[in-house]
Amino acid sequence: MTAAKSPDQCETMTDVRAGVDEVDRALVALLVRRFGYMDAAARIKTDRGTVRDEARKAQVIDNVAREAEAAGLEPERLRAVWNELVEQSIAYEAVRWDRLRVDRRS
Repeated sequence: MTAAKSPDQCETMTDVRAGVDEVDRALVALLVRRFGYMDAAARIKTDRGTVRDEARKAQVIDNVAREAEAAGLEPERLRAVWNELVEQSIAYEAVRWDRLRVDRRS
């Protein structure tokens, strides 16, 4: 499979779609890694109450907003995306935390 064209090299919507699809595949791979860290957090945390950490959530979103702004993107748009990502990560971690403890009791 050949690499997609960079955005500034795209001449057709086929080029654009190929680029978006390539980026989406890379994002999924990164999300697999990110959720792997949620698996690790679920394994390491001893108290389910620490799965949700609002201070850490705010820190993560602020970090992303700064990175977005430095890269020339709208920080508020990325805040919205990351808010959903962090909420999904928290939900995933909670399920993994519960599953690990139930499996140990069985």
